[in-house]
Amino acid sequence: MSELLSCGRFSAEPGRPKVAIVGGGVMGLSIGWRLAVAGCSVDVFEREQAGRAASWAAAGMLAAGVELEPGEELLYGLNRRSQELWPEFTAELQAAAGMGIGYRDEGTIVAALTRDDQEQIRFSYEMQREAGLDVTWLNGRDVREREPYLRPGVVGGLYSPGDHQVDNRRLVEALRAAFCKAGGRLHEETPVEAIDVERGRVRGVFAASGQIPADFVVLAAGPWSREIDGLPDAVRPPVRPIKGQMLSLQMDPREPLVRHVLWAPKIYLVPREDGRLIIGGTVEERGFDARLTAGGMLSVLEAAWRAVPAIEELPIDETWVGFRPGSRDDAPILGPCEVEGLVFATGHHRNGILLTPVTADVVSRYIIGGRADEAFATFGIDRFERHEPTSPAVASRETA
Repeated sequence: MSELLSCGRFSAEPGRPKVAIVGGGVMGLSIGWRLAVAGCSVDVFEREQAGRAASWAAAGMLAAGVELEPGEELLYGLNRRSQELWPEFTAELQAAAGMGIGYRDEGTIVAALTRDDQEQIRFSYEMQREAGLDVTWLNGRDVREREPYLRPGVVGGLYSPGDHQVDNRRLVEALRAAFCKAGGRLHEETPVEAIDVERGRVRGVFAASGQIPADFVVLAAGPWSREIDGLPDAVRPPVRPIKGQMLSLQMDPREPLVRHVLWAPKIYLVPREDGRLIIGGTVEERGFDARLTAGGMLSVLEAAWRAVPAIEELPIDETWVGFRPGSRDDAPILGPCEVEGLVFATGHHRNGILLTPVTADVVSRYIIGGRADEAFATFGIDRFERHEPTSPAVASRETA
């Protein structure tokens, strides 16, 4: 049974486009919010409840720095650009929604439990310094001073003050509220059956209620983006689900065992204001297999326990499975394509929450004013049709 939510006091400004957005996660809601504020007529269609898929399953890390890997220089540029937008985006969203989103800026610690870990982290530290990141090398005592419940004998690590976090579930609720307050129409439990394309141009979408006309269609359905009918084969995005098993434990919020976003070998731990400790996550090519497994839970808990042994006394709060939307090169797919009026905002993989502000900005500006952002040239869907190297990561290595 579908549900339509709208504030009911809104009319689109003359000359503003009518937009249909396929997918009600953080991408669809943030783009929809920006467009509705600008006076566009916006309908967001979500196959289940808004924001309850990949956006709900995330950890909420804003970690452009510590997640930098060799060969990802171009993606790092986009990640860092979005990270710099987060403080202003947070203030604006909280004011519009009338609620907080749990943005925290204590920074991120990467801990080395062994000498081998230390060598690997030292390599990352040097790479991050060369990229201009503000990171600090810590000895074992420094790490334990910042995180006293880490395993005794931790040998070192690094501290990245610019890598923050947000409570992704509160972010979802705030985006939902802001979008509806701005006059957007949210259609929950309303899957889009097909995108209506005629003579190389979108005309709208087909849903349960029939054909909904639109000047632009934004495809922001995460790992389900490839499955939408009506897309010509040439622009069907190479997006797949990447399974992640995660859990949360309940700490005493007055005396938390973990104070920063904490990375350790094969694990990350993210403390929330209410005392929840998010622990994740596996990376599995299993399609849309939503089953929790003993092996998945064991690997997550064992890695977390090796870093912070005291977690063994904490109660398990929740366990879940999420599906990251991974593209062929693990970078997002952004911007227009050869089908006029069709715009992509999908394939964000592990950086979906981080890239929310910049994605909302570049896509909404394009729809409103026709401004093609420089990111479209690097992360557009046409990169998959080019000759090798096809990925931003590979291209950056060739031109370095």
